Amino acid sequence: MPEDPVAHGELAALTRRFEQAQDKSDREFGIIKSDLTAVRLQVGNLDQKVDNLDQKVDLLAGEVRGLAETMKRNQAQIIELLSGLVGKNPNA
Repeated sequence: MPEDPVAHGELAALTRRFEQAQDKSDREFGIIKSDLTAVRLQVGNLDQKVDNLDQKVDLLAGEVRGLAETMKRNQAQIIELLSGLVGKNPNA
């Protein structure tokens, strides 16, 4: 059976287009893979920052609780002192 030069030319053109598309797909996959690696690193960094913020928030919450207790004690002392002054002559 004789070879068909037109068919061979079309087959060669299709093969080139397929190889070009494959190369392009490989490059795009490499770019996506690289971007995914960068995103993973950023997520890791953000996760670490969130952990640090959690620790700081816990520390601040403890400090606020301590301040609230101090305020309650001070208010109790003020009320006690004011109660002791009730009925006394302010000029005495």
